[in-house]
Amino acid sequence: MRKTRVLIIDDSALVRKMLTEIISSQADMEVIGAAPDPLVAREMIREMNPDVLTLDVEMPKMDGLDFLERLMRLRPMPVLMISTLTERDSEITLRALELGAVDFIAKPKIEIASGLQEYSDQIAHKLRIARRARIKRIAPGTSAESQMKTQTLPALTSRVASTEKLIIIGASTGGTEALKDFLIQLPSNCPGILIAQHMPELFTKSFADRLDKLCKIRVVEAQGGERVLPGHAFIAPGHSHLLLQRSGANYITELNQGEPVNRHCPSVDVLFYSAAKTAGKNAVGVIMTGMGKDGAAGMLAMHDAGTYNFAQDEASCVVYGMPKEAVTAGGVDEIVPLRDMARKVLTKIAGMGTHAVRV
Repeated sequence: MRKTRVLIIDDSALVRKMLTEIISSQADMEVIGAAPDPLVAREMIREMNPDVLTLDVEMPKMDGLDFLERLMRLRPMPVLMISTLTERDSEITLRALELGAVDFIAKPKIEIASGLQEYSDQIAHKLRIARRARIKRIAPGTSAESQMKTQTLPALTSRVASTEKLIIIGASTGGTEALKDFLIQLPSNCPGILIAQHMPELFTKSFADRLDKLCKIRVVEAQGGERVLPGHAFIAPGHSHLLLQRSGANYITELNQGEPVNRHCPSVDVLFYSAAKTAGKNAVGVIMTGMGKDGAAGMLAMHDAGTYNFAQDEASCVVYGMPKEAVTAGGVDEIVPLRDMARKVLTKIAGMGTHAVRV
């Protein structure tokens, strides 16, 4: 297999040099060019036809987001965003993912040599995922606000809404948009939801806030100790594993700052194992787009405990890794396109036996 051809776009000569050295050190990659701004990059893309771009956000002549939006409309291709991982940049990066970027990574710290090998491994891993990602053309005017017009599914009957059913979700690469597409369709009285999305610490609160503005349900970054109520979704913070626990008659959230599992914290497996133990057949599991096997073993445990599980289908995934592993492991009951997932999940919940919540 030929090497992955990477084009770097960054206005800093030092960053371009460092990224070039990091990427060129990988046996399966080569840097075919480095552009100081999107206008130069546009010509290089035409001439060199790269497999993957790395793209800075703030650059002269054209903003990185403006360039990304035009690129995804006219010539869709895998893009790895470079972010400084600040509070402000978290909003910008979420917008970049919305526009079609595969993933993002922090800018390399030029003044710090320690940790460079770990950074090199991370960027190489993300570039390999990006090369394999399924890229879709973005329609003009795509925005979170325009998707607020998406039709919300009908509210559950009071009999079903009053039960202690739960929806447990895991996702990784491509998951921010998949989760948005799923949650935005849910009615305000849907079952309580717990989510493990692979994402850095500084991004999970911004992500939750962004979803909360778009959805009928309440979406928050989990703090631990919250009662899991209908119409509420809890997203695992980037610094902790999220678990489902029981306190008397109530389901509650719990955070655990343990070691990474399957290289991830939060880990989907950790959440799924807790749901298997605590909720069993009262839960519905969903595994979405993402690279790797995190969630496969936990979903099998949920299945063995009586949970009915859904996996996103290959055609609608950015990366069909985690769902494929879950299917292979035997923990998935139904494979569903993303566009149908919310309806299928609610239909399943509506047909499940009802149990009054004990309060």
